[in-house]
Amino acid sequence: MRRRTFLTALPAGAALAGSLPARASAAQSTPPAPRSRPAPTAPDQVVGIGDRITGPKFVGRSTVWGQHGAAATAHPIATLIGIETLKRGGSAIDAAIAINAALGFLEPTGNGIGGDAFGMLWDPKQGKVVGFNGSGPSPRLLGLETVRSRTNNGLLPKYGAVTVNVPGTVDAWWSAHQKYGKLPWKDVLLPVAELCEQGVPVPQVIAYYLERNMGIFERNTSIIEEHDNRRKLYAPNGSTAMTGQIFANPDLGRTLRLIAEGGRDAFYNGPIADAIERYFRRIGGWMTKADLNAHQTEWVEPIRTNYRGVDVYGLGPNTQGLSTNQILNICEQFDLKGMGFQSAASIHHQAEAKRLAFEDRAKWFADARFSQTPVEWLNSKAYAAERARLINPNRVMDRVFPGDAPTQGDTTYFSVADSDGMMVSWIQSNYRGMGCGLVADDGAGRTLGFMFQNRGEMFATTDGHPNIYAPGKRPFHTIIPGFACKDGKPWMAYGVMGGGMQPQGQAQIIINMVDYGLAPQEAGDAPRWQHYGTTEPTGEPATAGSGKLHLESGVPAATKARLTEMGWSLGEPDGGFGGYQNVMMQQNPDGRWTYGAASEMRKDGLALAY
Repeated sequence: MRRRTFLTALPAGAALAGSLPARASAAQSTPPAPRSRPAPTAPDQVVGIGDRITGPKFVGRSTVWGQHGAAATAHPIATLIGIETLKRGGSAIDAAIAINAALGFLEPTGNGIGGDAFGMLWDPKQGKVVGFNGSGPSPRLLGLETVRSRTNNGLLPKYGAVTVNVPGTVDAWWSAHQKYGKLPWKDVLLPVAELCEQGVPVPQVIAYYLERNMGIFERNTSIIEEHDNRRKLYAPNGSTAMTGQIFANPDLGRTLRLIAEGGRDAFYNGPIADAIERYFRRIGGWMTKADLNAHQTEWVEPIRTNYRGVDVYGLGPNTQGLSTNQILNICEQFDLKGMGFQSAASIHHQAEAKRLAFEDRAKWFADARFSQTPVEWLNSKAYAAERARLINPNRVMDRVFPGDAPTQGDTTYFSVADSDGMMVSWIQSNYRGMGCGLVADDGAGRTLGFMFQNRGEMFATTDGHPNIYAPGKRPFHTIIPGFACKDGKPWMAYGVMGGGMQPQGQAQIIINMVDYGLAPQEAGDAPRWQHYGTTEPTGEPATAGSGKLHLESGVPAATKARLTEMGWSLGEPDGGFGGYQNVMMQQNPDGRWTYGAASEMRKDGLALAY
């Protein structure tokens, strides 16, 4: 693969004074042997960050502030679209739909209308947090035995038609707009369709992941049923767009125009649905127009816990939102503030809480319409205290098990808020990067402009498992929005995208702000940890020992050394520490609230407020 970034070597040092004799001897017949030079070092290995005049030294930029509205997304143009939608009189939901539609074009490596969406929002009229589950079910013509015939060691493949579920995103847009939209439906989507047709330059991180994803698909052609459409859409000249190169997707623009004119039915019961059914019939898949038309977004009551005076909300199964609550409930049993920010003791207790919570995740989390998860017990303080007693403050636990209560990609996340006080926390994903590798066409030589999700990979296939595959069932989902309130008022619409990193990242943001007093941007820029190796909801067993604890390079060396002494197996930074966005409402002494917005320095994104 071609290189996308070229690091120049540091200038060689000047020769030391006196290193050569002032005058060579007349008898000297051969020159002295040249001195060997050390290999050049890449600048990012020896150069630290600059110094800011205020705030922690590790912070890259300030939280942005405004009083009328704010947006934080993974792409600057998506943020601008959100702000422009608000300025045209749109609600935070209008802005969220426009942002999500734009990100499906701008950041196809993390989301798109072939995937699912979840959200929570502060409804100012009701004075409460409400949530929706926009995940789609498996095809009804795909049976368990067929699924099992495609597995390897009991696990579903990562790509191909067997992993495709009904895309829930467009219906989530429609359902949210029906409840909270202000602008006409087509006025929300048509500007995005025009953007797709015009094209935009590709930023650095997205360019990297676009090339990486396409390379992965090419290495997995044996399990992906069709390839031409994907290549035509994302690598039309044999390669993906490089950093700064303009990428356009007029096919997606055409699809969005159909949705803008025909509403959700254009996608689920109209020309787009017809094209999807024809495509899967042609390649040997199972998705039908009937599957699409039967799907409906579900409005749900979020689950809540209180962490040191802050109400933290999450969505229940089939998502992993409960895992964030469980991590925080366990951590609340310990004095993390007294242990010290980025200390070995603090990270140790947080990571052990994650291990305990994720074993419950693997045992219990599934589609609530098919199995019953004991949410109330798992979310309780009594259960958290019981689990906290298992943690040894000086040594990593050798093994962890789920509790006996009574009867886990790439993603995009964004926050947006409006002048009425509505705050939206929205997350949307195709699962593994771009999805399953399949792009449908309209039968006339044009693609539909988007890839289907591979969320179905997350089903288990073991008899008796709550998350076992079934036709018409929603798989376990990793994507979760976050929301928090203080004193009965909205505080933060926040999230950290990235598979199993999401509850780990959400908990770290809350801990950074509540226990260590960091501001929104500071909380996101702080070095993160991520633990791998617990049992998965697919039935995949835990790795041997305590798994692997990955730490970002900014974690102090003394902390790393102490964690190793405590028995942790440490991993190098692997780029899997998530993508964070946050819009916070600050209650001011004069009675007027303002918004503070923060974005992820690890991505291409931007936060703006006005």
